[in-house]
Amino acid sequence: QVQLVESGGGLVQAGGSLTLSCAASGRTFSNYAMAWFRQAPGKERELVAAISSIGSRTYYADSVKGRFTISRNNAKNTLYLQMNSLKPEDTAVYYCAACLRHTIVLPTTTEGYDNWGQGTQVTVSS
Repeated sequence: QVQLVESGGGLVQAGGSLTLSCAASGRTFSNYAMAWFRQAPGKERELVAAISSIGSRTYYADSVKGRFTISRNNAKNTLYLQMNSLKPEDTAVYYCAACLRHTIVLPTTTEGYDNWGQGTQVTVSS
């Protein structure tokens, strides 16, 4: 099991930036892929971005390509999501997730991830 704690959410105006962090503990951080998901009210949880165990591969949802950057610092056991040019439609609770299974392809659905953080609220005002 992995324990995940997100931080960095908040209220920001459209066009602004935020950086989310996810601190991991419980297993060797560099051994597993990670991802950020988000869930807006009344909507399903969706993948925002994913990153392989050593950061060599990334995946982004079309809606955030060119605006968000996922990264990780394995020495600090921390996952990041840099969010620029934020839009009101980015408003959601953001969750980090860990995929503990050996996988070549980064999972893109919630079923592909084994442990979740509690979430952090991001609100973008227009």
